[in-house]
Amino acid sequence: MKVLFIGGTGLISSACSDLALERGIELFILNRGQSAKHPVPEGAHLLVGDVHGDEAALAPLLAGHTFDVVVDWIAFYPEDIERDLRLFSGRTGQFVFISSASAYQKPPRHYVITEETPLENPFWEYSRNKITCEERLMQAYREKAFPVTIVRPSLTYGPSQIPLCAGSWQHPYTLIDRMKQGRPVIVPGDGTSLWVMTWSGDFAKGFLGLLGNSKAIGEAYHITSDEVLSWNQIYHAAGEAIGEVPKIVHVPSALIAAWEPGKLGTLTGDKANSLVFDNSKIKALVPDFHCSVPWSEGVRRSVAWFEADPVRQTIDETLNIMIDELLSKYRKAFPPNWSI
Repeated sequence: MKVLFIGGTGLISSACSDLALERGIELFILNRGQSAKHPVPEGAHLLVGDVHGDEAALAPLLAGHTFDVVVDWIAFYPEDIERDLRLFSGRTGQFVFISSASAYQKPPRHYVITEETPLENPFWEYSRNKITCEERLMQAYREKAFPVTIVRPSLTYGPSQIPLCAGSWQHPYTLIDRMKQGRPVIVPGDGTSLWVMTWSGDFAKGFLGLLGNSKAIGEAYHITSDEVLSWNQIYHAAGEAIGEVPKIVHVPSALIAAWEPGKLGTLTGDKANSLVFDNSKIKALVPDFHCSVPWSEGVRRSVAWFEADPVRQTIDETLNIMIDELLSKYRKAFPPNWSI
């Protein structure tokens, strides 16, 4: 099977690239060839180009190629989809769009999420753009038989990410560093809302089962772990990974978003809600899909990755200042409520 990954060296896609090569897929990767954390794996064919740049410059890269599957890992806006439709209509047997489980209805009417849950997120522009992309692709499927499959990852992580909900995506070691210093960390709400953390290698097993599968055409799937944890449990497991008991302060999500508006989408529009994903649909199509890495193990692996090289342990000082300033104000109304 000949597969093209647009991107292919990100947090999730790198795990899928590795597994694709392991399974004997002829893998082409189209990107700028500049990833430091996740370089292009040995055995993949690199097409060096910027898919978000000059579209005409992509023509010589793709000349003479047709693919069994094309996966766009880095399409975020409707214009990205229009470009993909121009580039790959008639050139691939399947086009996989990486959407997001954050596109599901917020706030949810029911905590169990299936692929039939409505798509609606008034809090996060990122999610609304993904919804628009999905709608355009399904229109192309209905009207022109464009062979689309939609995949909605939830909070998926790997060795280079520690995805704590009030942390820094760009500098994931920040909250681990705070825990080590005995400094307080924020958990939104009362910490009892339910969430699902999915190891990237586990996601890859379900994802690879969709590629080249004709039954997946015209369908949408989410792929997540079945392990359900509260945010309190998630933070305590991260503390256990470094031998510390985190000093948790519970702060209402609305207050966090009012103090730091950039958190509105990721909290109110996503992680502040209790969500449990029903994976029956992906399991029916890919019977051997199962997640074998629980959060307690995954976070240990991630911490070990960061601590293997001090260069990786970058700190988001802007986030540190925000946390300290917010808690300073918050403590005037409420005393510290460290979880022990």
